[in-house]
Amino acid sequence: MTVAPTGLPVEEAVAEVRTALAGAGVAVVQAPPGAGKTTVVPLRLLEEPWLGGRRIVVLEPRRLAARAAARRMAALLGEEVGATVGYRTRDDSAVSRRTRVEVVTEGILVRRLQGDPSLEGVGLVVLDEVHERSIHSDLALALLVDARSALCPELRVLAMSATLEADRLAPVLGGDTTPAPVVTSEGRTHPVELRWEPGRDRERLDAHVARVVADVVRREAGDVLVFLPGAADIRRAAGALGGGTLPPGVDVRPLFGALPVAEQDLALAPSPAGRRRVVLATDIAETSLTVAGVRVVVDAGRARVPLLDPRTGLTRLRTVTASQASADQRAGRAGRTEPGVAVRLWSEASHATRPAFATPEIAQVDLAALVLDLALWGASPDELRFLDPPPAPARAEAHALLRELGALDGDGRPTATGRAVARLPLHPRLARMVVDGARRHRGWEACLLAAALEERDVLRGRPGEVPVDAAERLRVLADRRASHPRADERSVRAAGRRARQIARRADVDPVDRVDPTACGPLLGLAYPDRLAQVRPGHRVRLRNGTGAALPAADPMAAEAWLAVAEVDTAPTRPGTPGAAADQGQVRIAAALDEADVVALGGAAVATTAEVVWDEGRDDLRARTERRLGALVLSSHDAPVAPGAATVAALVELVAARGVAALGWTEAARELQQRAVFAARAHPGEGWPDVTDNGLAADLEGWLAPRLARARGRRDLERVDVLDALRGLLAWPWLGRLDEVAPRTVAVASGRELRVDYSADAPAAHVRVQDLYGTTTHPTVDGGRVPLVLHLLSPAGRDVQVTADLPGFWAGSWADVRKDMAGRYPKHPWPDDPAAAAPPPPRRGGRPRRR
Repeated sequence: MTVAPTGLPVEEAVAEVRTALAGAGVAVVQAPPGAGKTTVVPLRLLEEPWLGGRRIVVLEPRRLAARAAARRMAALLGEEVGATVGYRTRDDSAVSRRTRVEVVTEGILVRRLQGDPSLEGVGLVVLDEVHERSIHSDLALALLVDARSALCPELRVLAMSATLEADRLAPVLGGDTTPAPVVTSEGRTHPVELRWEPGRDRERLDAHVARVVADVVRREAGDVLVFLPGAADIRRAAGALGGGTLPPGVDVRPLFGALPVAEQDLALAPSPAGRRRVVLATDIAETSLTVAGVRVVVDAGRARVPLLDPRTGLTRLRTVTASQASADQRAGRAGRTEPGVAVRLWSEASHATRPAFATPEIAQVDLAALVLDLALWGASPDELRFLDPPPAPARAEAHALLRELGALDGDGRPTATGRAVARLPLHPRLARMVVDGARRHRGWEACLLAAALEERDVLRGRPGEVPVDAAERLRVLADRRASHPRADERSVRAAGRRARQIARRADVDPVDRVDPTACGPLLGLAYPDRLAQVRPGHRVRLRNGTGAALPAADPMAAEAWLAVAEVDTAPTRPGTPGAAADQGQVRIAAALDEADVVALGGAAVATTAEVVWDEGRDDLRARTERRLGALVLSSHDAPVAPGAATVAALVELVAARGVAALGWTEAARELQQRAVFAARAHPGEGWPDVTDNGLAADLEGWLAPRLARARGRRDLERVDVLDALRGLLAWPWLGRLDEVAPRTVAVASGRELRVDYSADAPAAHVRVQDLYGTTTHPTVDGGRVPLVLHLLSPAGRDVQVTADLPGFWAGSWADVRKDMAGRYPKHPWPDDPAAAAPPPPRRGGRPRRR
């Protein structure tokens, strides 16, 4: 177990780490990349008395780093991996009964904690590369802190980081009053010269990388480490660097997680004498791995990070701009052993616009798996100490999804299905599909579909060129002899390997023949929220009410029902076949029949009877529907019967169209206008509000009781609005109305003038002869409000409008008299109309013609 001194900078901090763990039981180690913390610290702690021969578990966020760290520690001990030091990843493991240091990845530590919260046989857990803020590390930290406080206080926890702020991590690990001790290793670095080489106009990334790398290989000594976002970018850049782009003696070595171990070793090992290498790596080489011999770093400035993909409802890797902190870490790799050079493939001016730090995964990924893990743990996020608590809206969405998947019950407790789902290294959607698929004897089809949906589509092309049908993917993956013009062979092989890994974990046996018709029901298990109904015009309506489009020529447009696995939620680009500009487009789906939809919907399928408005008939219809969310499985219309639903529908119609939809009579409008004037004239008396808006605001109070026997729109026209208004204007208002707003006003001629209250001021229309002898202007409201008089000629045309009749007689009457006498010589036009006698009224009270 003895390891010779390594000379690595972290060796100087080991004694302080021992002291911290022996005393506080927790500690934080800060050390820059290359300081040796990952491989040296666990080995130096193996003989600590408090460990008592128990195992050390090291959590590494990445599989490649886990295997490399285990191999490096085993080499320091002079052993093979699987002896004292081993590893366990999602895909494979190398451990034995002798193993004392076990390097694990992803959710393996969380699974172990769920099965054994006290971690029997484990004395120390090391959380490495905590600064990467993977959701697994954040969750493992929270669960370990909780387990130490309640179950296993003797368990030691060590968090190691290259950049994380210790003042945030130490209180989480140790407590607010007694934060964990922080041990710092300064490391040894050399000056690094920064250069900026932004791309040329429309230059592809692979061409940009090849141009810059070829230049630095000619100008600088040492090996070159190139940071690229993903495996596909690495392959394209490797191709661009071939064909004589680099001088002889320079090897191009890719480095990413999916590579065979032998190729990873070639990239990590020092170059042979007389040769140099260009290592094309993902950000795995940023802090998790040390690539020996590097003196030049070329940084594309991008990273692949997990983000929630709304198209699939899953978390997938997406390429984003790398943070400033990440760029600094990458540049530092050039100064490990001597002064170096870092070339950044963007401008110095744009560097300031980059985010300072990467966003923690917990803030931007789907939280379904985390919420399920917390339910299995029996704690809410508020009861645990997280570096950053999971956002409440994302937690609520995750809870809703897990309930719909059957993984949580109505009280948020895990079901038997939820426990089975949690055991699979898949998103809960896909895990539920595999679990229930196996129960239905379609486990292998489910594993193949899960592998096909987990990463990029195995069929490549633009929307409208690739078939929507998931059965096409199933056929390509299930039959190695099958071919498809859109199949990406590399992705097909990777998905096939992944399907077999899933099958092993789910205890499913691969079979030679698969059933393509199983795709729809299986996808419906994973996406119960995306069951869809195909509509005319190549459109679909999803269960939640949203819409999307199908490519016009795709056979799925002829189906009635679909289970949709992938749909663009952003507006489709103009010109995409079969898609409207304001819709997303279905990318992957499978056909269902109505029985499948009913079975998948289960208790959520509901039969509703409601009264609805039929726009075509402009009337009510009684409609009985069997629905699943926004999907209408069946519908039947019938005549409407009286009742509460009919009343509610008619009241809703009047609320939408206004009270003008009722059968108003002239008398009803007159009464309303009089009451509105009275309320306006006496605002402090509490007159009822019978304006159109006031009536609309209380339809339930006055209209609904009058519709008890109603069956449709015509019954609205039969409502006695006049009687309703009288009911609203009960004592004392109805009696007082004749005082404030009388229907008529008498003048000297004995004529009763009909008062019009429809305008802002009360008015009356009267022939001028009928006012002869009237010396006082007519008023309402006890003399307080003068009428606006529209004085009419014998032919009924306006002569004058006045609110001051005596002033009119004394003023402009003389001019009006001359004009009227010329036009109507048979009628009297006295010089002093105030003193003149009015002509006797005609039958009906109208002025007599002469």
